[in-house]
Amino acid sequence: MVFGNNFIRETHYDILCVKEDASYEDIRTSYRFAILNSHPDKLQTASESGDKFLKVQKAWEILSDSRSRALYDSVLIASRHDTIVAEDISLEDVMAEDAGEVVQLFSQCRCGDYYFVDSLELEKMGYALLRDGSKLFFEAENGLPSSLVLPCGSCSLKVRILINSDNFVSIDHHE
Repeated sequence: MVFGNNFIRETHYDILCVKEDASYEDIRTSYRFAILNSHPDKLQTASESGDKFLKVQKAWEILSDSRSRALYDSVLIASRHDTIVAEDISLEDVMAEDAGEVVQLFSQCRCGDYYFVDSLELEKMGYALLRDGSKLFFEAENGLPSSLVLPCGSCSLKVRILINSDNFVSIDHHE
């Protein structure tokens, strides 16, 4: 799982207007109210209500299942705390591989495995991918410098990748 400094802005709990310790019944009641009030057929501004409707659906999908809710809660808690990392690295220190539709970014861990994230995950977190030949630039949604914390694939170490608007990754192309 990848965490950014602005990973979770509006929580699923916010969307359903419930507290984080709400019971299943409270969540279900709030979901029913929210889904009826955000349905595109009921509202005149279809684009805004459609977005809200989809957010309500997604919140219910996550919070109604005890396992997905527990995972979501752990991500939410982790995103609120400063994560302890093994080291801070620059985006230039990360290796990138063009795998067709996605770009894979990775950096080797001390244990021999890799810290890894792909461009699809980054886009979901609000990073725009900008290409200039064999260089790849990431731009945060808010345009400010930011960072990503990536876990190792094998051990418990994490690395923080510092992303500024003026740094880039060179891409290796693989067919």
